[in-house]
Amino acid sequence: LFAPQLVLAFFASQLLSTGAFAKKNISIGVRNFSIFVLLGYSLIGFVLGQPTGTAFKGALIIDNFSHYMNLIIGLSAAAALALSKSFFQIEKLDRFEFSILVLYCTLGMSIMVSANTLLALYIGIEMQSLALYVMAAFNRDSLRSSEAGLKYFVLGALSSGLLLYGASLIYGFTGSIEFTQISEVVSSGASPGVIAGMVFLLCGLAFKISAAPFHMWTPDVYEGAPTPVTAFFASVPKFAAMALIARLLVGPFEGIVSQWQQVIVIFSVLSMFIGAIGALVQVNIKRLMAYSSIANMGFALVALSAGTETGVKGMLIFMSIYVVSVIGIFACILQMRIRDGMVENINDLAGLSSTNRSLAVVLTIFMFSIMGIPPLLGFFGKFFAFIPAIDAGMVWLVVLALIASVIGAFYYLRLVKIIWGDESEHDFVEAPKTLRGIALISSLLVFPVLILPLVSIPTQSLISRAASSLF
Repeated sequence: LFAPQLVLAFFASQLLSTGAFAKKNISIGVRNFSIFVLLGYSLIGFVLGQPTGTAFKGALIIDNFSHYMNLIIGLSAAAALALSKSFFQIEKLDRFEFSILVLYCTLGMSIMVSANTLLALYIGIEMQSLALYVMAAFNRDSLRSSEAGLKYFVLGALSSGLLLYGASLIYGFTGSIEFTQISEVVSSGASPGVIAGMVFLLCGLAFKISAAPFHMWTPDVYEGAPTPVTAFFASVPKFAAMALIARLLVGPFEGIVSQWQQVIVIFSVLSMFIGAIGALVQVNIKRLMAYSSIANMGFALVALSAGTETGVKGMLIFMSIYVVSVIGIFACILQMRIRDGMVENINDLAGLSSTNRSLAVVLTIFMFSIMGIPPLLGFFGKFFAFIPAIDAGMVWLVVLALIASVIGAFYYLRLVKIIWGDESEHDFVEAPKTLRGIALISSLLVFPVLILPLVSIPTQSLISRAASSLF
C-alpha cells in the first residue's frame, strides 16, 4: 500500500549517500535519476491497481484521493526538477543536493495527502517544509536568496506553532489524534475548544498555501529564491497543502461545516482581492507571480467553501489546471535570458514577439488560460470552482470572485501588451531544448484542442473517484 512513499524514501537516501561520497560532481546523473524516480512514484499506484487501505496502524490512508494526488505531485515535481537543469548550470549552482531536497519534499507531500492522524499530518508538513527552507536559500552566495530562506524559516516556524497548538487543542478536547475518531466526537457536538483548535489548524495550513492574511512571506521568498525553486514553490506544495485542507474539512470536521465554512470564506475573499490588487503595482515578474498565486488560492478556496463532493472535485480540477499553467509560465520565464542575465522585470519582456514569436505565443496562451479566458482550460478551471459555491447558495462569493478575476485580468493583459506592443530592448539568448519542450507540452495541455480529453475522460474520471473517496 505504501509502495510509492517507500520507493521515494529508499532512493532519496541512496542518492544522498552516493552523492556524499562521490569524488566528482554527479549532479546531472542524480537529477536525471531523480526525475525517473518521481515519474515511477507518480505511476506506481496505478500500476499496482490503485490499492486502498491503511498503513502504519492507521496513520496513513491510501485511497483514490491519495493516488490522484501522488500522480499530480510526482509529475509536477519531475517537471519542476527538469526546469532547473540549465539555470543551475549557468548560475554555477549545479549541486546534487537540490534533487535530493526535491525527493524528500515530495515524500513529505505524499505523507501529507495520505495523513489519517494529526501526527502524520504534522510529520508530512515538517518534512516538506524543512526541504523548502533549504531550497529557498539554495544560492548561498546571494543575499536575496539567504534572506528568502531566513524569512520563510522564521514565518514557517510561526505557522508550525499555530498548527501544533491547534492540534493539541483538538487532541485535548476529543481525546484522539485519529481523523475517524475525531469525526465521531465532532459529529456528536463540537465544543468551543475543538472549533478553536480547528481555526488554529487552518491558519497554519493557510500559510502553506499563502492564503491571505498569511501571505506575507510569499512575494519576498518568490523574488529571492532561485527561479526554478520559485516554480516549484508556486505549484506542487500548494496543491499538496490544498489537498490536505480538503481531507481535513470533509473528514474529521465534516460535522461542523457551518463553522469552518466561515473561516474558508474569509481566507478566500482576502486572498482573491489582496492577490489581485497587490499584483497591479508589481514590476518584478516573480513578485507578480507571487500575488497571482495568492489570488488563485482564493479561487480554489471558493470551491472548497461549498463543503460538498462537487466542491472538492472543482478544487482538484482548478488546481490541476493551475499547476500545469504555472509550470508552463516558469518554463517560459526561464527561457528568457538576456545578455545581462535572467529576465526579472516585466519591462524586459518588451518586444519578445519580434525576437522570439513562438515563445511569445506560448506565454500569451498561458496568460489567457490563467486569466480564465474561454475556451482555454483556465476558464473551465474557474467554472468548475465556482459552480459548487453557487449550488451551495453562496452566489455573492462567486460575484466577488468574478470581480477579483476582472481586476486580475488587468496585470495579465499588461504583460501581453508589453510582449506584443512594446519595442524590443534586449537580444534574448537561445533557450535550452528541455525548457522549450516543457513550455510547449504545457501550452498544449491548456489549448482548446485538448479540452475534452482533459476535463472529461480519463482525467474527469480520476478526479471524480478521488473526490468521492473522501465522502
